[in-house]
Amino acid sequence: MKRRVLSLFSGCGGMDLGFEGNFEIDPCFINSEIHPDWLLKKNKKYYLKETSFEIIFANDILKEAKAAYIPFFKERKNNAINFYSESIVDLVKMHKNKLFSFPKNIDVVIGGFPCQDFSIAGKRKGFDSHKNHNGNGMCELDIASYENRGQLYMWMKEVIEITKPKVFYAENVKGLASLGDVKKIIENDFRSIDNEGYLVLPAKVLNAADYGVPQNRERIIFIGLNKKYLKRNISKEINLYPRETHFNPKKNQLFGDNLLMPYTTCMQALNGLKEPEFEKNDLSQLSYSKAKFCKGYQGNIEIKLDHISPTIRAEHHGNIEYRRLNEENGGKYINELKTKKERRLTVRECARLQTFPDNYIFVRRRLKNELYPISASGAYRVIGNAVPPLLAYHLSKQLEHVWNDIF
Repeated sequence: MKRRVLSLFSGCGGMDLGFEGNFEIDPCFINSEIHPDWLLKKNKKYYLKETSFEIIFANDILKEAKAAYIPFFKERKNNAINFYSESIVDLVKMHKNKLFSFPKNIDVVIGGFPCQDFSIAGKRKGFDSHKNHNGNGMCELDIASYENRGQLYMWMKEVIEITKPKVFYAENVKGLASLGDVKKIIENDFRSIDNEGYLVLPAKVLNAADYGVPQNRERIIFIGLNKKYLKRNISKEINLYPRETHFNPKKNQLFGDNLLMPYTTCMQALNGLKEPEFEKNDLSQLSYSKAKFCKGYQGNIEIKLDHISPTIRAEHHGNIEYRRLNEENGGKYINELKTKKERRLTVRECARLQTFPDNYIFVRRRLKNELYPISASGAYRVIGNAVPPLLAYHLSKQLEHVWNDIF
């Protein structure tokens, strides 16, 4: 029997895909010395093995998220996923008014509640967001202290109280940890669920690069365990955070664990992709930002092929990093420009750096028979918002590993 997972703020399903597994991946991303049993070879391709978890509910208000999510997960399961486009606030209210019901017998709740108000790159408004739960500007009718975008983790808390899972995972940007007492407040709020019915582990910041993702992406993870299901003799030292598998060779750090691999590089991640002008089938590789170079703004730099990429952001075209840039503006791969175009990263390249498989179609043209068109702008947005599937897989496999020891 699969363990049932309810996904909130699902986006295009990076966390969901990672929790389920069974997706194609290049072996260069995986440290097989530490995890020798993770990979499965099928038809000359490598896949991460299927986990014991199954997504049975997903939710996001972004139309681009729905347009990307449903076709991909439908193809994986041969049926349409239960994807709800209403905001989490509206879903909770509908549940309380008996107009809607969350599924029962939930084992795990996962969700990356909105991060814009906690991000270092954003306006850092935190709990006092200027946006409401639908992502629009606040108005007089909104309950500013409870329904704004910076407070949506409280509605995730309500869903946890309704569904009472054995464990929950809440994800956000690293910047949250440095914004006053926000981290402590959120931990205490999660701890108060069902009258302190959950053991909330100290939140931890994980860098996706330490787990094989070719990207500097730091995220804080909150984990809560339902005390009702915990074994009585369980050790106080519960470890649900996965062990690191990779390290930064450029820092020349000394590690006691000699099994660690060097960071996966951009070059490894982008290996095998054709230049857009030579690609005929993959619209995601054909599509890239044509925004002009704007010196001094984020994204207007060239990625380093021999290292990890900067954080892939949910930004518009002018903030997408360059694959190659001219020498005048700081580019290093000048020889490439003799035969190849100066350009920003394609949608597919951003997806690769996030560890999404190539069979995830992110760009779809608006045709008569296409129910879920999605533009390059929308694709950039949902990819940048996502949890890297490989990082989520590490979390799910660690939970799977300790499940019978704690429940």
